[in-house]
Amino acid sequence: MTLHAASREALDLAENRLGEVLAAAGTDPATVGDELLSVVALLDREIGLRRAVADGSSSSEARIGLARGILAGKVSEPALQVLDSVAGSRWSSPRELTDGLEALGRSALLTSAEKSGNIDAVEDQLFRVTRIVAGAPELERALSDLTAPAEAKRTLVRNLFADKVDVVTETLVEQVVLRAKGRGVANALERLVQLAAERRERSVAQVTSASALSDEQQARLSEKLNALYGRQLALHVEVDPKLGGGLVVRVGDEVIDGSTAGRIDALRRRLAS
Repeated sequence: MTLHAASREALDLAENRLGEVLAAAGTDPATVGDELLSVVALLDREIGLRRAVADGSSSSEARIGLARGILAGKVSEPALQVLDSVAGSRWSSPRELTDGLEALGRSALLTSAEKSGNIDAVEDQLFRVTRIVAGAPELERALSDLTAPAEAKRTLVRNLFADKVDVVTETLVEQVVLRAKGRGVANALERLVQLAAERRERSVAQVTSASALSDEQQARLSEKLNALYGRQLALHVEVDPKLGGGLVVRVGDEVIDGSTAGRIDALRRRLAS
């Protein structure tokens, strides 16, 4: 997510407010996250309302009053307090306001996974979903289809993943799909994996192996990669027999290709040059 300076400042303020709200006794982070994302959906549908809430020519009090007038009684007071910060700040554009609000909703949901002890499972499930979508071009096209009704996309996600993943995972995946707007769903899901990993101050290492790795092999690989990159990495492993042998490791934009297929491709390139 790319934000201009005013929006970054507004998001920082809202994130601080979200942290205060979620730290209060009795606040349910999952509820707050769901409610914030429901407001994102509302603002995506109602262009005039989105513009009014982000209108820098009106006073912050007027924008807060507008948001509360519409949403009071429909979302909880903790969510309204976060929305006060969002509506009361200046954003560079209405679209950046909704993108920032989406980030807050995701953060609240990931906080709920942390508090329930499910953050590891959510991170792993998001990775698995990402690989399923990335490996099925027809599925990704269906999930990214601008002409498909939102309810049809939601139903598709639930048919594929409901009862197989944590409710936080399902909600986050649905949100990505519903706001894809023709953008690559797999890339957006990959960002969610990174956000979940960052909750444990770890980066993501995506490992593709020609065969399944034992727990001991994964532990040794994790130790070597942590030492190589000088930080903790969340290891996500998938098996692809087409590699022929060895491993391919991707950390951010960097790829370490130690597979048989990779070595053959490198040899072909050298012979062709």
